[in-house]
Amino acid sequence: MPIPPKNKRRAIIIGAGPAGLTAALELLRQTDVVPVVLEASPHIGGISRTENYRGNRIDIGGHRFFSRSRWVMDWWQEILPLQGVPARDDRALGRDLGELLVAGGPDPEKTDRVMLQRFRLSRILHRRRFLDYPLAVGLPLVRALGIGRLLLILLSYLRAHLFPIRNEKNLEDFFINRFGRRLYETFFKDYTEKVWGRPCRDIPAEWGAQRIKGLSVAGAIRHALRFLLSGSRTRKREQVETSLIRHFLYPKLGPGQLWEEVARRVTDEGGTLLTGHQVTGLTTDGDRVTGVRIHDAASGEEFTQEADYCLSTMPVRDLILALDRSPAEIRELAEGLVYRDFMTIGLLLKKMSGKLAEATPSSSEKPGMLPDNWIYIQEHDVRLGRLQIFNNWSPYLVQDPDTIWVGLEYFCNEGDDLWSMSDTDLHQLGVDEMTRLGFIDPVDVLDGVVIRQPKAYPAYFGTYQRFSEIRTWTDRLENLFLIGRNGMHRYNNMDHSMLAALAAVTAIKNGSSEKEAIWAVNSDEEYHEA
Repeated sequence: MPIPPKNKRRAIIIGAGPAGLTAALELLRQTDVVPVVLEASPHIGGISRTENYRGNRIDIGGHRFFSRSRWVMDWWQEILPLQGVPARDDRALGRDLGELLVAGGPDPEKTDRVMLQRFRLSRILHRRRFLDYPLAVGLPLVRALGIGRLLLILLSYLRAHLFPIRNEKNLEDFFINRFGRRLYETFFKDYTEKVWGRPCRDIPAEWGAQRIKGLSVAGAIRHALRFLLSGSRTRKREQVETSLIRHFLYPKLGPGQLWEEVARRVTDEGGTLLTGHQVTGLTTDGDRVTGVRIHDAASGEEFTQEADYCLSTMPVRDLILALDRSPAEIRELAEGLVYRDFMTIGLLLKKMSGKLAEATPSSSEKPGMLPDNWIYIQEHDVRLGRLQIFNNWSPYLVQDPDTIWVGLEYFCNEGDDLWSMSDTDLHQLGVDEMTRLGFIDPVDVLDGVVIRQPKAYPAYFGTYQRFSEIRTWTDRLENLFLIGRNGMHRYNNMDHSMLAALAAVTAIKNGSSEKEAIWAVNSDEEYHEA
């Protein structure tokens, strides 16, 4: 039997992503409950893993290590110490990250166990021009859109502000009320519909409330004017508050490096972690989960393990179908939950030599390498949604420093035409679209790989409007805790998943079956990057 005999209280944790691994380590640190982490795939880290292709590493989706939670920031840096400040360089990063920097911290040239300090740059490609993201009011925006279009956008915004849509029925209404129809159609409509695969008018407004909290044109203008007109003390304070938005922390070898280190600590401290073990069923008795049925992919064996607690990060749809006594109505609601899938096409390049690359000043000696971490592709004539340049996340993600390693991100549904394409055809699609956009010349492509990620994004449509009924039913199971992005069917960031895990551990530590603190994570109205 792969799981040790039960001689202490046991928590079965379903999933070895950020939420599951955080819960496992905190249970070991704060309680006498022994975690058993079950991961269906062969990977550690969930969507926050790092894929290694011939020495070139891919960050699935791009993971900045940034949080407003001091607990999360400290937790990350306890796992991987923060890079030290070079004595010769007290500019930019050193001042902006302020108290986070540690003099004499580890040197990434001498050790892999280090968290880097990285500069953030993300832009929008719109009509073959680059615009800052988040959108900034300034000369680049004027040049890209022209005075005439900007005036029409302003008039559209004023109209929306004076005559708002009273009853926001969908995401289109949400965007128009905050930005006006013209700005919505220029910058939000096409990219959002690429991500979700359906018109904004078919997506509930709740998605916007979840991901774009507090963002508005008026707010952006007020912030810019306040900064320009404020005294030096106020300006300095705002610089400190935004330093981790303009800069972020990042593991030397990608996000998976941190979660692999967490997994090692879990097992070293007495926990169990099993990959290739899929949960196929949960048994209940009254208001408690009593056991978990597990399939071992390697041996083909199926067995059941007792559980004092169960923390689930598996997709809610799968969890409800796995529970032995879920009512027919709850099962029907769960089956109606929708997920959006995702794939990355990694391309290894000699250089970036298309028109866009050559027209952009580079901060690198590599010919034409753009300075961005990622670029949002707001163009009608390609299916590409976002472009990552892995060299700019960490130069150590790239095997040969003389090459450029990029990730082309496509949003799709499992089984659709894009998902079902052969890897060869997808590779060619990526090369063709990068060429059409003006980023590369096909002769400079050295290699490529395709990585598919199912259930990357829980969607706020389908039966989601009745999700509270599912939550009410699962919350009645006093020792079952739903955590993580798919576990809560909520579009959480990595730090939100960790905080939900911490809330679940706190409840277990206190002997409580109360779940409100878990669901309260990421439900406030303050946007995490105002």
